[in-house]
Amino acid sequence: MIGLRKIKPANRDNVRRQLYLAAGLLLCLFIFSILTSCERGHLLRKTTILMDTIVTITVVSDSRLAAEEAIEHVFKELKRLEDSFNFYSEESELSMINRNAGIRPVKVSEDMMDILKKAIYVSQLTGGAFDITTGPITRLWDFHKKDIPDERKIREALRLVGYKNIIINERNSTVFLKKKGMLIDLGGIAKGYGADRAIEILKAKGMKAALVAIAGDIRAYGFKNNGSPWIIGIRAPRGKGDDDLIATLPLKDSAISTSGDYERFFIKDGKRYHHILNPVTGYPADSTGGVSVIADAGYLTDSLATGVFVLGPEKGIDLLRKLNLKGLFITEDGKRFSTGDINGIRFK
Repeated sequence: MIGLRKIKPANRDNVRRQLYLAAGLLLCLFIFSILTSCERGHLLRKTTILMDTIVTITVVSDSRLAAEEAIEHVFKELKRLEDSFNFYSEESELSMINRNAGIRPVKVSEDMMDILKKAIYVSQLTGGAFDITTGPITRLWDFHKKDIPDERKIREALRLVGYKNIIINERNSTVFLKKKGMLIDLGGIAKGYGADRAIEILKAKGMKAALVAIAGDIRAYGFKNNGSPWIIGIRAPRGKGDDDLIATLPLKDSAISTSGDYERFFIKDGKRYHHILNPVTGYPADSTGGVSVIADAGYLTDSLATGVFVLGPEKGIDLLRKLNLKGLFITEDGKRFSTGDINGIRFK
């Protein structure tokens, strides 16, 4: 055991000089750090609640005022997208599409057309493992009440699931759901899409670098104001909280999304029921633990993280390799499966 050593009177002056010297050195380092930060720009971080989750925007800018204005612009844009994409709001553009399922095509905004096209593209990539028409199933599961839906109701809801029944007419800017009762839920892609839009705005506003985190969907560009890369943590699936990390990695000019069976779940009769639903069975996908996907765009990492979670480690890793993307599975018992070398990743 290391204990405290009593200082002899004869040594106190020497120790005092050493402490003064150390304090002076720390002060110099502090001043140097400030000067270095000023040279590289101001770092400003703001957090709010949007898209039903915590949103944190960090930017590097030569002007603090410009940084504050840029972040506020991002928050307003994310609120606008939230109002449009909200599955639970009767006033949203998405609800208008859902209400007219099997009735008539609905004219939609550019944003809605864009996100729907991207969602269908990922559905095709994953063979339907990612599917935004799982709304009828989503409505059956209540993770607060911890009730398992009736099997008959799940079978009925499954008849309404199928992204191929989304009819898009780009020329007329309309969307039509072929079956009455179909429901689109953009929860598996909207946050990544929002992160992409945030980065577009911050770049247009002249920010030198930025990190956008919308829950587990993160996108970054550039370096921090001290010249170091943004460091992202990956949560341990069976950890005790967001700070219980299993790995960290640097992120530059790319996006990362993590999906896990620990975000919304309940345990009944020893079985874990979580919010990532399999579009084929209507039940939560077999528990994988957590999966992280790295790509150039947030919409892609967000939706693929959900899709490959449903596919499972073997099929999911194969798909990511075919797409030349990076990915990591952490199973509930701590086993790791990845696409190969992920630059700079450090496991704890």
